[in-house]
Amino acid sequence: MRLLLDGQLMNSEEAVISVHDHGFLYGMGLFETFRTYGGKPWLLDWHAERLAEGCAALGIEYAPDARHMRRSVARLIEANGLEDQDAYIRWSVSAGDGAVGLPAEPYAKPREIVYAKPQAADEPERRSGKALRLLKLRRSEPEAVFRLKSFHYMNNILAKRELVAGGAAPGTEGLFLNAAGHVAEGMVSNVFWINGHTLRTPSLDCGPLAGVTRRYVLTLAAEQGLRVEEGAYAWEELPAADEVFVTSSIQEIVPVSRLEGPDGRTLPSKCGEYPGERTRNLMLQYRRDARGG
Repeated sequence: MRLLLDGQLMNSEEAVISVHDHGFLYGMGLFETFRTYGGKPWLLDWHAERLAEGCAALGIEYAPDARHMRRSVARLIEANGLEDQDAYIRWSVSAGDGAVGLPAEPYAKPREIVYAKPQAADEPERRSGKALRLLKLRRSEPEAVFRLKSFHYMNNILAKRELVAGGAAPGTEGLFLNAAGHVAEGMVSNVFWINGHTLRTPSLDCGPLAGVTRRYVLTLAAEQGLRVEEGAYAWEELPAADEVFVTSSIQEIVPVSRLEGPDGRTLPSKCGEYPGERTRNLMLQYRRDARGG
């Protein structure tokens, strides 16, 4: 596949960064993942906004411009022949070269790397649910005042290994609790559940990423007449919920079909093979919006 490195198109095997890049040395870098629908990026302004906030928090002198991002994505989509299908985009910003050691000054020459690959087509009404297993591993604390979508994925990778070692079925999502024992987020998702006419999700104070899809779903749910609550919740609230689902920019909204304890045992819940009515309504409306109506 072709990618963009500092605005230059090249083959992925030709692209390199320095061993002195602080993204490599110290994990000082951020990224955004988002989908294109029919060649058009979805919610790109929000992704650019979050990336700008993260770069400011890390002292990376990089001001993402949604117009520049949109033009770059269009170039990359065309270069990879993805104009007529949905695509997965990863937009990464690494701090750039620096001396070995911890700097106090800002990073003035960051690197920009943009990847694209085909996104498998699916229809929300035919989307199968996934299992959600409570992890033994706790969620690491946010890197800054709020959680950044950073290069630091050690906690997530260790969680994935816990699932595999525990015999979890392929596609199972792991659910983190924070240090205080409250529900935080999935390994690669935000988590929601519905009781009656109330939609609940962990507040940002509990340490989840401020997901772009999370943000959109909160607005969409309110428009559909659901009361939205964000707070600190115990894991035990999920098995008692009417409906549970997870969200991410790539997966959109995915219903949870089964809840599992850390030992893999299936817990009694109302989750089933098919999404509940309110989850289904959110799934369908989200896809309609993403495709422009």
